[in-house]
Amino acid sequence: MRIALLGGTGDIGQGLALRFAHDTDHEVLIGSRDPEKARDAVETYEDELESRGAESNVKGFANEMAADRADVVILSVPPYYAGDTVEAVEDDLDSASILVTPAVGMQGDEDGLHYHPPGTGSVTELVAERAPDEVPVVGAFHNLAADALSDLDNDLDLDTLLVADDDNAKETVRNLANEIEGLRALDVGPLANAAEVESVTPLVINIAKYNEELHDVGVKFH
Repeated sequence: MRIALLGGTGDIGQGLALRFAHDTDHEVLIGSRDPEKARDAVETYEDELESRGAESNVKGFANEMAADRADVVILSVPPYYAGDTVEAVEDDLDSASILVTPAVGMQGDEDGLHYHPPGTGSVTELVAERAPDEVPVVGAFHNLAADALSDLDNDLDLDTLLVADDDNAKETVRNLANEIEGLRALDVGPLANAAEVESVTPLVINIAKYNEELHDVGVKFH
């Protein structure tokens, strides 16, 4: 399978790229508005993987080319770029594509971060509104700390919560997430439940803010 990470040069993109490249046999495509920036990121990721004796199967492209080549397209961009990024690559998506969004709308003040969804109710639903009708959208990877993902010395023991209206797309992403060692994907129902999932992210970040020993805190359900 080919996994494209649009905006894959950022923190969450780096973390997911390294984990997919290290823990799975899938091909990882790093996308960026600037293809040269994508290729530079690939060199950094390759160095990290090769230092651990892992074979690298990571390539860099412009976002549109990465999306066109991929089976699963992950929008690893800030929430305020998510809708525009979807529209920029919509001609490169079709019914065989699966669009995944981990973005969460948040606003910060001196007390911490607070959930701030768009008018549609959640970023996941916003992405679904902007995506072509035939492209299934899955919300996933929202509550994961980018630093914890990027540090391959860090053994994960975390859950990620999935929402989607298309059960087949959700199952594909669930299986993909479960291939990352120490990560378990849990089904939380349709896209209408995305706000509840996304709102966990500022909670997790605030826990990390006020508890130094929990810097890379995530969620695990028992």
